Amino acid sequence: MLLNPFCPLTTAKVLALKATVLLLLTLLIKARVQIVAGSALGISLLLLQVLVFLAVSGTLVLAGGAALVATQHRRPATA
Repeated sequence: MLLNPFCPLTTAKVLALKATVLLLLTLLIKARVQIVAGSALGISLLLLQVLVFLAVSGTLVLAGGAALVATQHRRPATA
């Protein structure tokens, strides 16, 4: 598109529009990066939560099994 040099107001409007489009595009890209980073953070926190849950439940199962074995060994054998 050729600009008319005798119409500086139109040139200013076109340059302002280009600057606005560039600003909005930059903000859009920034928002997409934040969404991706937030998703990665959420997934990592979810993975950490699952691992902690598995560790705690495994510890409780082991403790319960140890208590069961200990009570079985304390009882006198009735024969």
